[in-house]
Amino acid sequence: MFTKQDLSSLPSRFRAQLINSLTGYKGLVLCGTQDDAGVHNLSLISSVVHLGSNPPLYGMVMRPDTVRRDTLDNIRTTKCYTFNHVSETMYVKAHQASAKYDPHESEFEAVGLTPQLTDDFGAPAVAESVIQLGLKLVREIPIEENGTVFIIGELQWVNVPEAFIAEDGFVSIADAGTVTVAGLDGYHVGKKLSRLTYAKKDVEVEHQFDFLKPPAKR
Repeated sequence: MFTKQDLSSLPSRFRAQLINSLTGYKGLVLCGTQDDAGVHNLSLISSVVHLGSNPPLYGMVMRPDTVRRDTLDNIRTTKCYTFNHVSETMYVKAHQASAKYDPHESEFEAVGLTPQLTDDFGAPAVAESVIQLGLKLVREIPIEENGTVFIIGELQWVNVPEAFIAEDGFVSIADAGTVTVAGLDGYHVGKKLSRLTYAKKDVEVEHQFDFLKPPAKR
């Protein structure tokens, strides 16, 4: 049991690991951006949330900009960025992308990943990523309590292999090999349980163990 007072007295790194781990498994993406000089940038993000499907919006939390934040600066400049799913074959490289590099250095080059430009979109995707999303900045919301910034982006395009999309539109990220994270550095792969039918009062739910088929309609 940790009281609020206990938490405030913990060593900072221990407290950060503890608090960050308590939210459980989180979605993990590499965020691709570029600056106005064309230098490509990557950062590892575990705070992405779905905000709505029409229009398609995603949000993410960015750390305070009291120091240099290349990803945030680039998004503010170009208004474009990408989300790229992380797989087992690249999670170590993705983790390394969270290191601090100089502004003129590309994390793509530093960690051994490949930038992939789509049409005239102003941000690079990760060529090694199975699922890629392109987003445009629509709103930035400062969070006064801790100085972080909530970034809202609208989906402009998505690249996902058809083999991982079920008939009803469900994307099976487990079949795609997407990695998740717990805390700051604990990486995991998903274990499929089942998809369930739409929950209705007094109706027993049914299981669908093939994730790429829609649950039976009730």
